[in-house]
Amino acid sequence: MLCKPIFSALVPLVVLPLAACSPSQPAPQLKAETAPKAQSVAVTPAVSQPKPAADSHTRPKPGELKTFTDWTVGCDNTLRCTLGSLLPEMGGEDMITLNLSREPGPVAGGGGKISLALETSNDVEATKRPPVSFAVDGKRIALHDAAALAAAIANAQSLKVLDAKGGTLATLSLKGAAAALRYIDAQQGRAGSIDAVVAKGPVPSSAPIPSLPIITAIAPSGTPAKLSGAQVATMRKRATCDLGSFPDGAGESITSPETYALGGGKSLVILPCSTGAYNLVGALFIVDGTRITPAQLDARSGFQVTGADTGTSVKSVINGEFKDGVLTSYAKGRGLGDCGSHQSFVWDATRFRLSEQADMGECRGNIDYITTWRAKVIR
Repeated sequence: MLCKPIFSALVPLVVLPLAACSPSQPAPQLKAETAPKAQSVAVTPAVSQPKPAADSHTRPKPGELKTFTDWTVGCDNTLRCTLGSLLPEMGGEDMITLNLSREPGPVAGGGGKISLALETSNDVEATKRPPVSFAVDGKRIALHDAAALAAAIANAQSLKVLDAKGGTLATLSLKGAAAALRYIDAQQGRAGSIDAVVAKGPVPSSAPIPSLPIITAIAPSGTPAKLSGAQVATMRKRATCDLGSFPDGAGESITSPETYALGGGKSLVILPCSTGAYNLVGALFIVDGTRITPAQLDARSGFQVTGADTGTSVKSVINGEFKDGVLTSYAKGRGLGDCGSHQSFVWDATRFRLSEQADMGECRGNIDYITTWRAKVIR
């Protein structure tokens, strides 16, 4: 059955580099005592190897998005927060949007860094005249001075994006920007501290830095299963697939299932189940020899993430792909792709685990989705 998404979401804007684990220092060189007149023999120093991190078995709980007039904001499970500008609801000529992200943790400890991303790919003029700076209430701010920009727009009336000659490429509404920044101050535990952007106070910040949950995943291996016509028919029936939703004359290249080896003799099947103008629903099954079972996931996926009832117990992804051991889903709220949900899952030998999610709940021109969940994957 084809289900349409209900909205009121490649992906996080900035990815922090993860520090690599370093082995412990080698033990001092040892010498073996031997009989008189024999030379001492050097023993190879022992090097302790770091133990692989254990799976934290954390239940995914993506953060929620909130909208303050012309800005939407959200935080992920590590308290990395992002606010994004929204275009006018009635549309307009300007198609440039701005996202500002802030890392968790006290500034004194190296945390709290602010970064920005300016999305211009949908703006014709910006492709001809690239942005070089901002103007906040007429004051110029360098294009990549994210901290200065965040501080300035907290108490400003106008924000313009300028080209190299000072010409205005876009005017972004600041209605709701201060409230969104204040929301981030509160979520990150900065309210009332010197580190806050809006809710400033005299005390040092003690903003926490939650750790990334860890997923121990399996690297794919083996040969994908070959499906019989009867097996495909069984899966379509179980998932209540709607082949009538596909265009007339749709060939096997569109409706045929895709299979991928997972390891241990198991294969993933992504079965095209129904389609719309810009969303292809793929039902998920696991094939193990002659046994076929619906795939298990540890989080809502596809249209379920929007709260829609898919009408079947078989889990699915939207516009799904499986590459390099990662299963992805991209449910679009509309063709422009300015609202919906991006998801990534990895296989742990039993089920697919949510490793990343980014959402955009407002269909108002911003295609830079806000990251709401992250995990560290160890294979």
